[in-house]
Amino acid sequence: MTAKRDYYDILGIERNADAGAIKKAYRKLAKKYHPDTNAGNADTKKKFEEVGEAYAILSDPEKKKMYDQFGHAAFEAGAGAGSAYGENSYGGGTYGRRAYTGGGNGWREYHFEGEDMDDLFGDLFGNIFHENKKQDSRAQTSHKSSFYSSGFDGGFSGSYPGKGEDLRADISVSFDEAALGCDKMITLQDPKVPGTRQSLSVHIPAGIDTGQSVRLRGKGMPGIGGGDPGDLLLKVKVETKPGYERKGLDVYTTVNIPYTTAVFGGEVRVHTLYGDVNCKIHEGTQSGSKVRLRGKGIVSMKNPAVHGDQYVTIQIQVPKKLTPEARKKLMEYKQVC
Repeated sequence: MTAKRDYYDILGIERNADAGAIKKAYRKLAKKYHPDTNAGNADTKKKFEEVGEAYAILSDPEKKKMYDQFGHAAFEAGAGAGSAYGENSYGGGTYGRRAYTGGGNGWREYHFEGEDMDDLFGDLFGNIFHENKKQDSRAQTSHKSSFYSSGFDGGFSGSYPGKGEDLRADISVSFDEAALGCDKMITLQDPKVPGTRQSLSVHIPAGIDTGQSVRLRGKGMPGIGGGDPGDLLLKVKVETKPGYERKGLDVYTTVNIPYTTAVFGGEVRVHTLYGDVNCKIHEGTQSGSKVRLRGKGIVSMKNPAVHGDQYVTIQIQVPKKLTPEARKKLMEYKQVC
């Protein structure tokens, strides 16, 4: 049997490395040797498995302490009188142990359900990037661990995939882009790997508002042990648009009309998100009154058939300059009133 490599040598770190240095080294090597970027390369797959095994031990304070004191033998300790455990294999979620109980050939087959292995491998399949306990629980309890043995060649075969870390970023969109939807190209840079850039096409759904997020599935960190990659969450900030205000699905604007239009009635052209419309002004319209334009607001993200309304506040223009004739007529109107 080939001797196991030192975990510190595998990660390329000193024995006094702290938790941050251990995680940094792991992330760098996991990305380098990940099977998704080295398809068909058995050598890099083996290295990826070694890196995962090393991190599973060194990232856990208790296991690290045992390893520092006893080396690999720390995980070969007996479980009681007349019993002994021997390590078989580990790789990409495969880890085996055989148990000697004495009598006959001494080696037996054991089957474990979930929890017996959680303590040993919890860090490997959950909480490597985020401390998401619910995700850890789902990932761990969904697996059944079975141990097999035959003489000294016993082993365990199973898969423990872990979803990669979700990444988060901010994105700004214009008022119209948020209201009508659009496709944008964004460029992301990995802060941990200077110079690394990735361009992505992002669809902004119509009706999105500030604070909501767009999820790009599979665009996060690579998965662990062949697991699915994480997602990229883009938190949206909608820019303001002069003359427009959004409240839920409704839009509020203003329009200026001549004094005479307010008095005698008429039409005024109003700008909406979907183009200009002619709006009827009733005779005697007062300044500050509102006109409702049905369906000219924001579309609902839940139901594309539902739209808000646009409310137009009427403002009456008072003429700053009058011709002599207009002034005379207005004075006549004043006297009549």
